[in-house]
Amino acid sequence: MLLRRFYHDSLAQASYMVGCQKTGEALIVDPNRLIDQYIEAADREGLRITAITETHIHADFVSGARELAAKTGATLYLSDEGPAEWKYAFADAANAVLVHDGDHFMVGNVRIDVMHTPGHTPEHISFLLTDTAASQRPMGIFTGDFVFVGDVGRPDLLERAAGVANTMDPGARALYRSLLRFRELPDYLQVWPAHGAGSACGKSLGAVPQSTVGYEKLVGWAFQMGSEDEFVTAVLEGQPDPPFYFAQMKRINKVGPTPRPKGLPALFPSSQLDQEMAAGTIIVDTRSADEFASAHIPGFLNIPAGGDFLTWAGWLLPYDKPFALIADDRVLPSAMDDLAAIGLDNVAGYWRPDIVDAWRGKGREMSTFQRLTSQEVKPIIERNGIFLLDVRTTSEYAEGHIHGSRNIPLGHLTQRMTDIPVDRQTIVHCQSGGRSPIAASLLQAHGHPSVIEMKDGMSGWQANQYPVETKERLS
Repeated sequence: MLLRRFYHDSLAQASYMVGCQKTGEALIVDPNRLIDQYIEAADREGLRITAITETHIHADFVSGARELAAKTGATLYLSDEGPAEWKYAFADAANAVLVHDGDHFMVGNVRIDVMHTPGHTPEHISFLLTDTAASQRPMGIFTGDFVFVGDVGRPDLLERAAGVANTMDPGARALYRSLLRFRELPDYLQVWPAHGAGSACGKSLGAVPQSTVGYEKLVGWAFQMGSEDEFVTAVLEGQPDPPFYFAQMKRINKVGPTPRPKGLPALFPSSQLDQEMAAGTIIVDTRSADEFASAHIPGFLNIPAGGDFLTWAGWLLPYDKPFALIADDRVLPSAMDDLAAIGLDNVAGYWRPDIVDAWRGKGREMSTFQRLTSQEVKPIIERNGIFLLDVRTTSEYAEGHIHGSRNIPLGHLTQRMTDIPVDRQTIVHCQSGGRSPIAASLLQAHGHPSVIEMKDGMSGWQANQYPVETKERLS
């Protein structure tokens, strides 16, 4: 038997290939939309993909299961658990085999047993893997978003991301009961989860790629709860805000993802810039924060390529209208992969970064903002009339913030723009300078002309031992 893990860093998402080397068959578990990676990996190993499955209707990325099955001719196995409103609407059209708790299917000599593990979502299933050529005892379990390393799946996304009211508490109680079943599994079983550290599908995921049932029972916080009510309170407390795009992912993956658009977007001529701006097209400048701050075309949004590009694109870009990019040819393919991973397919076209120089060369207006250190910003903050904006999460803000600052998390900034005075200078900061340049670009695009960004954020502020307030001290 062969087991291969694929990891998407931007999504903090893991998918898997299980191969029976004797028969040459392979199974893909929880594929994302970058389906060629699985086909190429199977080819390298001399395998053919004959089965594809996923643990649940994902909320954080577009599933590649349907497209991969169509391209390879593999059998698609999908959960038929949970209420009708959370079943796969495309199952019949895709000729999927619907599976339930206690079912099993074979991939060559590898046996896959289905275990219904609701809580994160009602239809969620996990898969016990047995290499029958070696033993009749299972080797491990693909837990999806049920059990992570050091954490468990959050049960609040149906309510907080998809808008299905009154599902958090029942979901948490279903998750507790699923964990009781998990406790009964052999301690030696390996645990292969669908996410690692950085995913918003839990609140404290570990960065280790796998675990065991016994180790999670021994050290996992969820297994230390004394009662169901205690667990429900703990699992719902402190969950991060789900990005806005999560609601779109649930809908897309339930209805059935369409194939990813082929190729790269069109390279726009410079003459088309005025046309797109007049039409109100959102234009995303993917250059670095330093390059953007030093000179950019007014009204453009800065989301630097790489790093957290996928996350903030999902928070800030529309699904119902086209947008365009300014991107270097070297970063464009990876940026398009990130956008495709979360279904942002409406890329009208792009310009290379030299469009900025062309704009400036015509003598047209440019925008800038200062990127200053906390040492440089502190005397400015102490003046009267400054609006100090903290774009970190509410939990980060509660743990420590600058006196007089206003907290509006970056993901909510567009909707809260009226809370920020236009007639005052704004200083914006985050924790270490990743989010604040994006916020500065948003502020300028919405008519806030005087913006300073504190580029070393709260990390720099605290390193200089400047005063910090906490929520407790303010209460």
